[in-house]
Amino acid sequence: MTLTSILVDAGNVANKNNLKNNRMKKTKILTLLIGILVYSCNQDTQISTEKKEFITSFESVDDFSGFYITPQGYLGTSFHELTDSIVHSGTYAHKAWIEGTNPPSTPTVNNNHRAYPTIQFTKTKEGVFTTPCYITLWVWVDMDLIPNLTGGEDDWLSLATFTDDESDNWARTVLVNLSYDGFVHLGNVPTQGAQTHIFQTNTLKLPQKEWVEIKIYIDFSKEGYAKVWQNGTLVSYATINNIDNKLAQAHFGLYCPPQMESGSVYNDDIVIKEVDKE
Repeated sequence: MTLTSILVDAGNVANKNNLKNNRMKKTKILTLLIGILVYSCNQDTQISTEKKEFITSFESVDDFSGFYITPQGYLGTSFHELTDSIVHSGTYAHKAWIEGTNPPSTPTVNNNHRAYPTIQFTKTKEGVFTTPCYITLWVWVDMDLIPNLTGGEDDWLSLATFTDDESDNWARTVLVNLSYDGFVHLGNVPTQGAQTHIFQTNTLKLPQKEWVEIKIYIDFSKEGYAKVWQNGTLVSYATINNIDNKLAQAHFGLYCPPQMESGSVYNDDIVIKEVDKE
């Protein structure tokens, strides 16, 4: 074998080795890129499917830091505080109560009793919630609700109020109310001011002076609806129209008409959570 042929063979071997090494390098780079892409996709998926949640057991007023809270002694008749007197769990619950009546409301002035902290998702870093959402809360009510026999407004108590409105107007709301005859029902359904239900109990009253679990499902999408369960039993079900698919603000506590002169309501263990479906 000549020197020339030896050099040629050596060159061919070197070329083959270089090609093999290059292929191996390209394979490693491709594998690394695929790994990065898969990881990135997984991270994006985790971010996009993460559900927002708000929880309070009223252990501290800091749970409502930055949110609007109705003034103590609103209109001189509505009061609220954190109390350890009647509690569902932990050390404290939210108590709200009435001491006297307010002047009747007018078309331009709302004199309803108010004693509650609001939950304003617009003021949180996570922002407004997207429905559907589940809301659970525990309520303890001591309040005589009576009908008005002279053509005026019957007594009622609002257990929960939800809105898609990010302003102070709360222009479109969905309510969960206790009526004078003792039944929990959805209000402002399917539209503002309406009271039409797919189902509404007329047999299961809210027991007073004991803790009751209220569970609510709200869906503000195009084909939206809401349901309410009392201690696990469905009590109200209605469609919802003319509302944007977002939960911007909510409040619980005490909200009732001005003619009521006494009574108290306690709230504890509120959970608001985005979900995929009922």
